[in-house]
Amino acid sequence: MTNGSASIVVDAELDARGLDCPMPLLKTKLELSRMVSGSVIKVLATDPGSQRDFRSFAQLAGHELLHEEAEQGLYRYWLRKV
Repeated sequence: MTNGSASIVVDAELDARGLDCPMPLLKTKLELSRMVSGSVIKVLATDPGSQRDFRSFAQLAGHELLHEEAEQGLYRYWLRKV
C-alpha cells in the first residue's frame, strides 16, 4: 500500500456511501469487471464492515489494494485491477 492517496491516478470512482454489506463490495466487483487490467478504482463507503471486506477481496482476487483511509465514518479504497 502507498503512504498517501494524492499521487494515485484514478480511472473510475464508485460512490457506495449509505449502502450496507455486501453492496459496496458487489458494486465494486461489477465495476471492476468493466475495467481493463491495470486500472484503478476509488471507492467511497460508509459501512464499517467494508474494511474487512475490501482487504479480503483484494487478497483473494489478486487485486492490489493501493491505499485505504478511514475518517469520521467515511472509508476510501483505491484498488488496482489485475
